[in-house]
Amino acid sequence: MTISTTLPLPFEHVTTWVFDLDNTLYPSHVRLFDQIEFRMRDYVARTLRVDLAEADRLRAHYWRTHGTTLAGLMREHAIDPDPFLDNVHDIDFSVLPRDATLADRIARLPGRRIVYTNGTAPYAARVLEARGLSHLFDALYGVEHAGYQPKPDAAAFDTVFTKDNLVPRRAAMFEDEPRNLQVPHELGMATVLVAETRPRGEHIHHHTHDLSDFLAQIVD
Repeated sequence: MTISTTLPLPFEHVTTWVFDLDNTLYPSHVRLFDQIEFRMRDYVARTLRVDLAEADRLRAHYWRTHGTTLAGLMREHAIDPDPFLDNVHDIDFSVLPRDATLADRIARLPGRRIVYTNGTAPYAARVLEARGLSHLFDALYGVEHAGYQPKPDAAAFDTVFTKDNLVPRRAAMFEDEPRNLQVPHELGMATVLVAETRPRGEHIHHHTHDLSDFLAQIVD
């Protein structure tokens, strides 16, 4: 396998590649995260003793207000995060297709490659295994590595990037959630939104609806 050593502008300075997980390292159309949202709704309903409609409203409220459903439950109801995370990540991974082409293109990115997700590292490992990407990353960071503080909190990024000894101005971040790119932009990282549409905002430097095709422009 040929490894790229000269990258095209504006990625020639990048030595650390940071990837979000859900709807970034797999295509959103497989709807894997739908399973998690259903389990979060059910967990909220059982824990707070509300009906499913109210649980769904609260789940969305926590996500908008606190960054994740878990963060809202912790801050507003002081729940223990680990049982919640174990429960909502107990899903069917067989819907994820393996992607040898994406694996090849990630492998050809020079420097360190890490995953940083608002899920857990064990969950990330299972997603990567299902996608055929397990061997490609130097580190996996989950919400537990940030003291259960989620992206987009600046403190969460600071905690994880400090653990990794990451130099932001030598790094690029790939994310499906626009608000999670604000802090990386402020830190001086190159930012890439992986989503069907691109909202306005100077914090989004690049946009693609297909991660693999975008990486091909860098490494091919």
